[in-house]
Amino acid sequence: MAAKAEEKLVGRITHYYSHLGVGIIELTGGELKVGDVIHVRGKHTDFTQSVDSIQIEHQDVPRAEKGKVVGIKVKEKVHEHDQVFRAQSS
Repeated sequence: MAAKAEEKLVGRITHYYSHLGVGIIELTGGELKVGDVIHVRGKHTDFTQSVDSIQIEHQDVPRAEKGKVVGIKVKEKVHEHDQVFRAQSS
């Protein structure tokens, strides 16, 4: 079995909308695409999920590059300053 895939830090959580289940991510280290697998890690957070949709200013987009602020649906509660990693594609 291969070692765990290397993860790349792509951004951090800046806000969480609990009523929508949406995390806002400031992309500081790379791009994010629909279909990517992300790992959200923080003081009280640690889960992995796939990215089903990405929104920039309420518009669906297939990908977003470094410097953008995006919203994605998250399966668990996230917290400000949680780090978002992209698992390398297999």
